[in-house]
Amino acid sequence: MKIQHLSLLFFGCILAGCNGAHTGLTADGGDTVVMRYARQLVIVKHDGYTDVRLADPWHQGKTLHRYILVPKSEKEIPEEAQALTKDSATLVRTPLSRSIVFTSVHTALLQELHEAKAVAGVCDLDYMNLPWVKTAVRQGKIANCGNSMTPNIEKIIDTRPDALILSPFENSGGYGKLDKLHIPLIEAADYMETSALGRAEWVKFYGLLFGQEATADSIFRVTDSTYHALQGKAAKTTKRPTVITELKTGGTWYVPGGESSVAALIRDAGAAYCYSKDKSTGSLSLSFEKVLNDAGNADFWLYKYDTTPTTLAQLKAAFPGYTEMKAWQKKNVWGADCTKVPFYEETPFHPERVLRDFIIIFHPELRLGACRYYHHII
Repeated sequence: MKIQHLSLLFFGCILAGCNGAHTGLTADGGDTVVMRYARQLVIVKHDGYTDVRLADPWHQGKTLHRYILVPKSEKEIPEEAQALTKDSATLVRTPLSRSIVFTSVHTALLQELHEAKAVAGVCDLDYMNLPWVKTAVRQGKIANCGNSMTPNIEKIIDTRPDALILSPFENSGGYGKLDKLHIPLIEAADYMETSALGRAEWVKFYGLLFGQEATADSIFRVTDSTYHALQGKAAKTTKRPTVITELKTGGTWYVPGGESSVAALIRDAGAAYCYSKDKSTGSLSLSFEKVLNDAGNADFWLYKYDTTPTTLAQLKAAFPGYTEMKAWQKKNVWGADCTKVPFYEETPFHPERVLRDFIIIFHPELRLGACRYYHHII
């Protein structure tokens, strides 16, 4: 299912430390924007333009894409900027005001940046848990450009966008006809960042693109400070309950690797992830028997879903083996209904909100209130 695919993208973000960027890219002069956690992004401001380089997350030391951002207020493009655009860099006149956004998370982010008006079109509308977008599409204010994998090229051309914002994938073979439209392709590779806060820090890039740099900086400062304040509260607790996540899909149970961002979130929430000793940064593909053996005695079980199961009885009906899990027996199961809560739309740039939910679940003694995304499965 689409939501399950997006889940793997979000929780497949790898964790490799948070002590500054190590992209293999170097900054040539200019004023480099300090990145505290992002490891795949370099932003250098020059007189009259900004040089943005995205590291290739699949080929260390190489560049995925380079952008030269020149304000529309600049009547003449600086000579240095012109030279760079002739050498494979993409020229983007900012602020963008009419973009087609292929992902729900970046569409939601633009609303938070006060740039909802800049969304001229979207893809994968059926999977967007964003009522304002669906209303705008019905009213003809936002174009429905079809499936993100096979978008409606004619609709895109008719929409006359100033940029296409989409997610790159390894070995995708390019973007087909989109590459030939001569419209800047903004490769939103934030999902490949090395930590949850690293991905969240990419808001600075999107702020620059849409002329909302100050707003973006403010959003990230609050995210960063809130995350560490919550982490500090969890660190003072004495209990360290064990945790397993997700559901079985067919014959396979996909769980986050021990060095994934979700594993880090569980750790920062003052709990022990059952696969914390694993060194994988993506997802692990396991059999139910393997999970039962490794995590059958986990104190808590958390999962996300887009249909059922929404009760313990439905879990049992979906797969009787679930009843062998200690968390099912003790009624310590929590789920996030992604058709009702904007989990995928919000959490990539607000990991502090997931962290808060986790702490509420694992440490109710801290009395942090009600969860934003998860609810108790009974």
